[in-house]
Parts: sequence; C-alpha cells; structure tokens
Amino acid sequence: MHTHRVRTDETVDSSGTPLAVWHYEAGSDTLATAAGRPCVVMAHGFGATRADHLAPYAERFAAAGLDVMVFDYRGFGDSGTESGVPRQLVDHRRHRADYHAVLAHARSTPGVDPDRVAVWGSSYSGGHVVAVAAQDPRVAAVVSQGAAMDGAAAVLQILSYAGPLALVRLSGHALLDAARGVLRRSPHEIAIYAAPGGVAAMTSPDSESGYGGIVGPDFVNRMPARAVLPIALNRPVRLAPRVRVPMLLVVAGRDSVAPPSAVEKVARTAGGPVRTERFEVGHFEIYLGEVFERSVAAQVEFLTEALQA
Repeated sequence: MHTHRVRTDETVDSSGTPLAVWHYEAGSDTLATAAGRPCVVMAHGFGATRADHLAPYAERFAAAGLDVMVFDYRGFGDSGTESGVPRQLVDHRRHRADYHAVLAHARSTPGVDPDRVAVWGSSYSGGHVVAVAAQDPRVAAVVSQGAAMDGAAAVLQILSYAGPLALVRLSGHALLDAARGVLRRSPHEIAIYAAPGGVAAMTSPDSESGYGGIVGPDFVNRMPARAVLPIALNRPVRLAPRVRVPMLLVVAGRDSVAPPSAVEKVARTAGGPVRTERFEVGHFEIYLGEVFERSVAAQVEFLTEALQA
C-alpha cells in the first residue's frame, strides 16, 4: 500500500484537441476491488483552471482511496485550442463534451473501476456535472458545490446587483465580439471578474476579492465577450430529473453569483437520492478555511459511501 499521492500528467483527446489532465493515484487500496479503484473526474467553474485551488480537493479524495482526474477545458490552462476558436472561450456545451472525454479516459485507465467513476464540479461546472450525469447514466455519483444551475436566473441576479444598464453594456460587448467572430477577426475581450461597475462577466460585490482569492499565479482574467451570450441558455436545473445516481449538493446560502434557489430546485426534482450540505456563506468563501474543511469532509464521506463496491 502506498500512502503518498502520486500525480502524473496525462493528455486526453476531446474532439481532436488535447486536454491536460492531472491524474492523482489513490493513496490507499481501501476502496479497491478486483475491478479496480473508484475515480472522480473534476474541472473548474467559469473561466478558471485546475491550478485555481482544485488540488486541495483532489488530494483529500486521493487520500481517501479514490483516483482523481483534474483537467483543463479546451482553450484554458495547459490544454490545447481548436483552430479558429479563441482561447478562454467559456462555453458550457464544449465544457460538457470535455467532461465526457475525460470520463471515457478514466474508464479505460488500468486500475480504475469503470463502473465507479463520479463527477465533481464547482460554480459553473457544478451545473455541468448535473448535465453530464443526465447525459451519461453510467456516471456513478455527482458532487456539485456552489453551483450555477440556471443561467437565466444568474442573468436576473446580474440585473439585481449591477442594474439594467450594466446588463445592456455587457450585451453590447458580447454582440461586438460575436460580430468579430463571424468576420474571423481577433476577439474583443472583457474581464472574467471585476469590481462593481467594471465590465466583466462577474461584478458582484464579492467577485473581485473572492475570485482573486482562489486563483493561481498564471490565471488569465480575460475572455472573449461573446461567451456572455449563451449563459442564459445553460440550464442544468431542467435536467435534474434525469439524474438517477446519488448526488451531493453543497449550497452557499448567501451566493450572489449562482442563485441558491436553483440548487434547491435541483435537490427537489433530482431523479435519485440527494444529500444537501448548506453553509451560510458567499460564492467564493466555500473554497477556503473552515467552510472548506467541513465541506470537503462531507464530500469525502459522500464519495466513499456512494462509490463503495
């Protein structure tokens, strides 16, 4: 038995583009069977990469006896970019396709039990994992924290904290960039997060300090503005009834970015067993300090139970 976590770099093909994956090997064989060890597939939220505070989660899961695969989406971090697609393009449809690619890779990895692979997501990807599990019934369990479950509700949230003029201005930047995309010109970029009043996808009162508090030194705070347009169409809440496997929802009760009411609706309408852990904190506080410790302990407990042979 090895108790240290071995992390290796792997590459996974997603629609012809290489995704960069960290593969953490389980630190013990406590959950292993003849079929292999359970595994968790993880990626980050809106505009973030695996280097932005995902390692602390992966290390806890590996220590508990799970293999973990943490990846960057196409066009982000260490992953490649498709021809003709700008880097840093947030697109929930492409992100979900990347999850499916890494799931397939995990299931074909020697030592991993293909029927005990779970998905984990946070913020924007907290919604992706619900959609991915709805699309792939072989997913064994779902962990979703601080999740963006309803893009239409998130746009209304922007209206409430930034006002209608800010939304109009943001839409103007998005349409300008979309036109540049059609004309094959370089993207018109905006920030991912900024202080209130700034031009960014997130300008809630806690976005600048909160997002800034979890990003690594290589984080790129910009994105093609067209990525704002599909947000309202990203509504994983509608797919919850199709998820039949165990799901853990970690709710940030004072979330100003991703409305908790949509997460609560997922809890009510999911097709399988749901466990909810609620913390009265903001969207970004969930990653750090005592709340992180309590949350990750609940996640480890849930995963070891849900992925037992």
